[in-house]
Amino acid sequence: GVGYLLKDRVFDAEQFVDAVRRVAAGGTAMDPQVIQQLLARGGGADRPLDRLTPREREVLELMAQGRSNAAIAGKLVVTERAIAKHTANIFTKLGLEVSDDDNRRVLAVLAHLDQDR
Repeated sequence: GVGYLLKDRVFDAEQFVDAVRRVAAGGTAMDPQVIQQLLARGGGADRPLDRLTPREREVLELMAQGRSNAAIAGKLVVTERAIAKHTANIFTKLGLEVSDDDNRRVLAVLAHLDQDR
């Protein structure tokens, strides 16, 4: 797994332990402030991420933190079905087709991390 937390989060024992458990299980733990900064960066209007609605960007941010659809639904107080729809819209807007060889969740997160290269 991969994880990155700002030191403010490391001092919060509950958040730190949660992040360590996710990384130890092979997941991802990214600090929400880091993800927020990446999503907020300016750029050209032709970037695929600019096509996302504010809610889709929020879902993508939580995906980048390694959260499951169930966890995202709980955090945003919506149904898992609503999150599945947002996720499908994100994949469509980013041009991520269904594939046996690729994980679209990972590719969506990489798309927003790679946007300013």
